[in-house]
Amino acid sequence: MENNFSHIITELPRADISVPGLHAYLLQCIDHQVLFMAFEHDVDIPEHTHDAQWGAVLDGEIHLSINGKSRVYKRGDTYFIPKNRPHHAKIKAGYKDVTVFNQKDRYKPKAVNDGRARMSDVD
Repeated sequence: MENNFSHIITELPRADISVPGLHAYLLQCIDHQVLFMAFEHDVDIPEHTHDAQWGAVLDGEIHLSINGKSRVYKRGDTYFIPKNRPHHAKIKAGYKDVTVFNQKDRYKPKAVNDGRARMSDVD
């Protein structure tokens, strides 16, 4: 799948998220994480909770249910999930977004040695 993210994004570390066909790039901040995600397949995300989450849909659609209220979000839409609110989603193939988690350790980077230099490797 061509995820159409710029090399500025695709050179970020991959997030270690076990969802088949998900391309997730992790931008680590001091107290937050930003993920750039693209989905190759339809995916059902079971109900769960975590710290607050904000997302902006770049392409495709997501059927998101937050605290029992469902809505379809499409390109250009944004959503907000308050801390500890139960939510689940049906994500359609081709969906892309930028998501901010109000949590510094929601995801870990994948442990991959792909030969790409990181800024910390260059001095």
